[in-house]
Amino acid sequence: MKKFKEFLITLVLLAFVGTVIYFIYQSTSTRNSKELVKRMAELSPRGGPPETIEGLRKAIALYEDQIERNVREGAQTGVYWKILATRLSDRKMHNDALDALERAIHFNTEDPLLYYLTGVSAGSVAKSIVGFSVNSDRDRDHYFSLAEKSYLRALELDITYTRAMYGLAVLYAFELNRPHDAIVQIERYMQILPSDIPAMFVLARAYFMSGELRKASEIYERIAERTRAKDVREEALNLRDRIQGMLYE
Repeated sequence: MKKFKEFLITLVLLAFVGTVIYFIYQSTSTRNSKELVKRMAELSPRGGPPETIEGLRKAIALYEDQIERNVREGAQTGVYWKILATRLSDRKMHNDALDALERAIHFNTEDPLLYYLTGVSAGSVAKSIVGFSVNSDRDRDHYFSLAEKSYLRALELDITYTRAMYGLAVLYAFELNRPHDAIVQIERYMQILPSDIPAMFVLARAYFMSGELRKASEIYERIAERTRAKDVREEALNLRDRIQGMLYE
């Protein structure tokens, strides 16, 4: 009987201890869950408390080496694609250049040179589409649109980027039949490089297309006065004379 009573007492104690352990575990689990939820809330991008900055610093510190390594590798990969894209563009391999430029922009979204090169290659690809596909017209429009957007993005990143201004003006004047837009861009360009002869030809063409024949004639006259190249002078004078003939018909 005595042993039976001792057994019952031991069983009750074990049950009590088990109950205590269960409630401690539940309390700890709940507390940990609450802390996890609080931590997730702190790291949320929507209005977390100021402590999230310090928390983020601690988290970054744990993985700083790995983060730095990933950043370096990403930067190096971006440089590789940029070099490849530039070389492909220089060799007039513009379809391949566009693929490389897309990858380069993925790694560096704010490099104006990448967008300028995209404008050049997209414009060239658009002009190369001569009707092999039933979707040729749509494809041509797509690439011309890509060229325009790319030049504009380059200028958004660097408002003094003369190459992008010139490329955009040529696109407007020679491909998209938008002489007034071409004039805006090439005049901006010539405020920086007022003696650029090719830019003067673009400006004269844009004036001619927009019906401003006298201005076009004056630009061709200016080219003839300033150039030292005999063939360029003859071309400018020939175009001037043709326009003057139209004025006095």
